[in-house]
Amino acid sequence: MTAQTSPLLLEIGTEELPAIPFLAELPNIKNKFQKILEAKRLNCAFDFYYTPRRLVIIANDFPKIQNAEILEFFGPPLSIAYKDNTPTQAALGFFKKCGIEPKDTQTIEKDGKEILYCQKSAEQLPSNTLLEEIIKEFLESLNFGKTMRWGSLKESFIRPISWILCLLDSKIIPLKLYGVESKAQTYVHRNVSFEPFDINSLESYLQTLENNGVILDQNKRKDRILNAITQIEKTQNIQVEIDEELLNEVVAITEYPTALFGEFSAHFLELPAPCIITSMKVNQRYFATYKDGKLHHGFILVSNSLTENPEEIITGNVKVLRARLEDALFFYHNDLNNGFMPEKLKEVTFVEGLGSMWDKTERERLIVKALGDLFKESLQKGEQNLGLAFEILDQACLFSKADLMSEMVYEFTELQGIMGYYYAKALRYEERVALAIKEQYLPNSEESVLPSNLISAIIALAYKLDNLLGLFSIGKIPSGSRDPFALRRAANGVIKIILHFNLPFNLREVLQTLKNHYKDFDTTGLENFILERLDSTLEFNPSLLRAVLATNERDLAQIFQKLTALDSALKNQDKQLLTQTFKRLANITKEVDLKGELLIKEDKLLASEEIELYKSFKQCEFSGNDYAKHLESLLALSPILERFFDKVLVNAPDEDFKNNRKHLIARIYREFLNIADIKEISF
Repeated sequence: MTAQTSPLLLEIGTEELPAIPFLAELPNIKNKFQKILEAKRLNCAFDFYYTPRRLVIIANDFPKIQNAEILEFFGPPLSIAYKDNTPTQAALGFFKKCGIEPKDTQTIEKDGKEILYCQKSAEQLPSNTLLEEIIKEFLESLNFGKTMRWGSLKESFIRPISWILCLLDSKIIPLKLYGVESKAQTYVHRNVSFEPFDINSLESYLQTLENNGVILDQNKRKDRILNAITQIEKTQNIQVEIDEELLNEVVAITEYPTALFGEFSAHFLELPAPCIITSMKVNQRYFATYKDGKLHHGFILVSNSLTENPEEIITGNVKVLRARLEDALFFYHNDLNNGFMPEKLKEVTFVEGLGSMWDKTERERLIVKALGDLFKESLQKGEQNLGLAFEILDQACLFSKADLMSEMVYEFTELQGIMGYYYAKALRYEERVALAIKEQYLPNSEESVLPSNLISAIIALAYKLDNLLGLFSIGKIPSGSRDPFALRRAANGVIKIILHFNLPFNLREVLQTLKNHYKDFDTTGLENFILERLDSTLEFNPSLLRAVLATNERDLAQIFQKLTALDSALKNQDKQLLTQTFKRLANITKEVDLKGELLIKEDKLLASEEIELYKSFKQCEFSGNDYAKHLESLLALSPILERFFDKVLVNAPDEDFKNNRKHLIARIYREFLNIADIKEISF
């Protein structure tokens, strides 16, 4: 700390912050405060801490005064600024803007003109006069989704603000924000006291919290939880699966976390493990425990109490959990007794304009049949009985959404598909039917696994394609960052599945075939929407993708194979020389009909360079789909092409010679077009 800096302590005290919306904004909070400081010329390092009742910023070296800055002002050209040596309105406006007299102005040359110019030091204000404005701007910048008002205030925040503490150099900074006046006071853990504690320095603040049940540093709270869990694992001979999302949530809702171990009755393990885990996580924020690789009837709760008798807390939580699990067991047995009732999906609306969930299921069944026919060759490789495979596909699709009508999924929507899997197994449906129901939503995130087999993959594709086609057909198209139906994720999923299983999938043809099940619409927009996702899904130079798409290739698997071959072939080449050489092919053949016969008359090949080029080209005309080998042979023509362009006049006076040479060049270019349009490539 220097004479020009001093410690800053800012604490915004609130009623308990809701963890989930707070954690969503958390990654942005420090950056937002940093940007405000930079704009105010008060750049400095600081730390941000939080508990459920406070947002805290601590800067050990906060500037006492704004950082120096030289301001530059550029005015009008002299020819406009003065007329008959008298300042014009343009000049007078410039003087006023700069706060200077005409005699103080300077001139410099800019863009070949002499202009008015002013350079001056910015005013350096004391930081204590700026803090109220900074804090107000900071609080207003935070975006937690829903906010609330309290009392007669017009301002709103995620939760009511109860107190504000702002010390600079151990002196209270008087503020009034959100109806609250700042005081040199803070509040500690509620188990200790409801009364305020006086604060006279940063050191006394930190000591007061530490002595009174508040661990300010969220990382220390997290370590405390994890260390306690590790100890419980050793004592109880169990394993605890650390759910990071849940861990962050319990860190955010505790000021002095204590991890405790409790047990529920083992007979509840009759429930599928996801039912128990979800019930514990969603309703109670408990961590599940495991023994010998199986779910154990124990759980970890994280208490925020300072009590020395944790048994009461454990007993109370066991009682609450038992009631939850009894409900879950009742739902489970009811659902099994009812079995699958997909026809009840007629009572559930999918999206207005697209009918019910039953209608969606019926459309997906049609898509599944079309995809089954399209992927018949791939299905035959893994299935002894193709007819049985089609029956499994149809049954899996018919029951895929049936668990939406179950009492368990009504209670825990996170379990859709998962409960369908367990119900299908319990009701003794074919294993692949059950697995397809479970995997129908995969991939459901950037890091998600993919369906484990082709049957599941087809069911997952049908789900995503129906979403895309259906919503595009009624104009529910993502725009900007808005994508309420997660159609970008659906498109990414289609691409990933097709490429993973290497399936034939001509996007244009598939969309044209399937559009008949929807309100009539132009599928071009949807085609482009899916193709745009290739850019973010595949890690290639974007111009390579443009080059492949420019050839009108729309089979996703073929696009990927061509991209891979193109990327590999160009890696060890002189890219600049290659693109120059091969782009000349495209330019020379602009007016040639590439779909024509492009007849080459060998008796019109006179120059040694064109004879050599023709013979070399004849060796590498395309057959099959070995794109890498074909590209290698075409790129090997580069030095011969260079000699040809240097020595041979393509636009010869004789029409026959000119056409012959253009046909030769066009034939080479057309071979490239089997893979990519070379003129689209840039590096």
